[in-house]
Amino acid sequence: MTTYMALPISPTALKELRHLDDAGQPLRPYTAREDGVPIACVGSPLRCCLRAIEPGERVALVSYAPLRRWARETGAEPGAYDEAGPVFIHADECAGARGAQDYPFARPGALRAIRRYNADGHIVGGRFFEVPDDAETGFDRAFEEAFAEPEVALVHVRALEYGCFQFEVRRP
Repeated sequence: MTTYMALPISPTALKELRHLDDAGQPLRPYTAREDGVPIACVGSPLRCCLRAIEPGERVALVSYAPLRRWARETGAEPGAYDEAGPVFIHADECAGARGAQDYPFARPGALRAIRRYNADGHIVGGRFFEVPDDAETGFDRAFEEAFAEPEVALVHVRALEYGCFQFEVRRP
C-alpha cells in the first residue's frame, strides 16, 4: 500500500494556468494525436490528473513553476531554486486525480530524480532513482529516506532525461 501521496497540480493553479501559464503565456490547446503532432504524443503524462494523455483529448503544454506556487502558500523564498518547466494539462476542467492511487508515471526502468527541498524552498539533496519492478515499494523507500531528514519539507519527482516535473510529495 502506498504510504505517501503523489499530488497533482491543484485546482486553483490549474484554473490560473488555463488562463496564463507561469511564463505569462496564454493557453494554446490542441487535440492529442497518436503521431504527436503538433506537440504531445498520446501517452505523455498529464499533471492535472496524474495519468497519460489519451487520443482525442484537448490538452495544452504550459509552463509550470511548482516550487514558486508552493512558496506562495507557505511564505518560503526559494530564490534561485525557483524554476519553471513544461507540463501537460487538460485544456478544459477535468475530474483531477482519482483518489488515492499508486505512484503515477512509474514505468519500471524509468529514470527519475528525487529532489528534496527545505521549508525555505532550497534544495537540500536529491538522488537518482530508477523505477523498480515494484514501483510502489521503491518509491515508498525513496520517500522514507528523503523525509528521514528533518529539514525536508517536500519532494519533487522529475524525469531524469529532461528534468520534467512529474509530481510532488509533501511531508506526511
